[in-house]
Amino acid sequence: MPLTTPEIITALEELVGRDNVVADAAKMGAWLNEPRKRFHQSAVAVVIPPDVAAVQAVMRWANEHRVGIIPQGGNTGLVGAQVPLSGNEVILSLQKLDRIRSIDTAAGVMTAEAGVILENAHKAAEAEGAMFPLWLASQGSARIGGVLSSNAGGVNVLAYGNARELTMGVEAVLADGRLYNGLNALKKDNTGYDLKDLLVGAEGTLGIITAASLKIYPLPEDYETAIVNVASPEAALELFQLMRDRAGARLNAFELIPWIGLDIQLRHGMLDADPTASASPWYALIELTRMAGTEPGALQTLLEAAFEAALVSDAVVAESLADRTRMWAFREQMSECQSREGASIKHDVSVPIAAIPRLIAEGSATAEKLVPGIRPVPFGHMGDGNIHFNFSMPVGADPKAFMAQYDEAVHEIIYEVVLKLGGSVSAEHGIGQLKVDLLRQVKDPVALEMMRAIKTALDPNGILNLGKMLG
Repeated sequence: MPLTTPEIITALEELVGRDNVVADAAKMGAWLNEPRKRFHQSAVAVVIPPDVAAVQAVMRWANEHRVGIIPQGGNTGLVGAQVPLSGNEVILSLQKLDRIRSIDTAAGVMTAEAGVILENAHKAAEAEGAMFPLWLASQGSARIGGVLSSNAGGVNVLAYGNARELTMGVEAVLADGRLYNGLNALKKDNTGYDLKDLLVGAEGTLGIITAASLKIYPLPEDYETAIVNVASPEAALELFQLMRDRAGARLNAFELIPWIGLDIQLRHGMLDADPTASASPWYALIELTRMAGTEPGALQTLLEAAFEAALVSDAVVAESLADRTRMWAFREQMSECQSREGASIKHDVSVPIAAIPRLIAEGSATAEKLVPGIRPVPFGHMGDGNIHFNFSMPVGADPKAFMAQYDEAVHEIIYEVVLKLGGSVSAEHGIGQLKVDLLRQVKDPVALEMMRAIKTALDPNGILNLGKMLG
């Protein structure tokens, strides 16, 4: 017989202590209210284990009694992987597992627990003269476990890779409470399947990451940052190719931003000053790292070549930390600013880099034909093909009516363009509960069978994030 809610709460309190269980629905807001406010189920309880042994104890109990568990980091996910689906689950928060266990700059490794806030991981590495290069707009609240479970990308993927590529090993609690001791700092380990890569990006459906060994790098001497005016995504693509060919590994970021993003942020007072040189239909935020022993000015030289090639019409180079901060605020506020304009339909997609101009042109044209007055707001990581292809509602439209009438239809036409161009319908946000049906439609059937077989092998009772990713 399934346990009742009071029985579940009592058992959790016995396992981890009453202070580590939140059972009052009125107090669960921090764990239930996800950023997009699309999912509104409550939970039976929130359990906050104080250490890894407590995570194991909860999972052994949950597996025995068939109680659904939802692992959660900082609750910053955008596809609902970290919040309840049916309302009869227990959220397991990793927030108390927040220690940096070790930092070895010689080996280039930092071992951090799952509850470490990403920004604190940055600070810990910097205190040792190193850098952990995974940067997200939500880094002040996102936690390492969630970042890895979603295989987050961010703005530095171009130079350093996504979360999976920055992870050398993981420690994880399996569905039955066993502990997988996979922490290591080996660059070469050819002893069987790479289980770390299986757990990273699994959205908590195969195990609960409790710690990870992460790659760290020498701290740059400085950054050279600029916002440049480009006429079109085609011109931005040519500019990116020039920068990549001549700057190589020094090219840290290349972000494409449309004029409408600047217009929205300035109109709503989200920027204290215009960070651009002048008006332009498109902008590229470009950043190069400057390592110790190298001379400044590399970006300026590259921009001069871009002007000569007529790829850039104007540019402004950051001359201070305040300038760089303002430029990055412009980019990082692109998602938030759309909420100031009412409802928006959002897509986290990727295509081959060379196909980005076609994606934007064809996707915008089809959406505008379907919804007269809709406002395309495509932006993002041009250097790795990941575009956040969003659409703000027409000016003066009713937000609820707009979403009810056009949400699914716009998704359908954009995903059709993405797939035609050989792209992915989920670039860095994951599947969660938002894209379960979509995954079934687009994923290779054999791949889905393999994924289900792995899920059954590691979680035979189906208690870990049930209904997420595979449904």
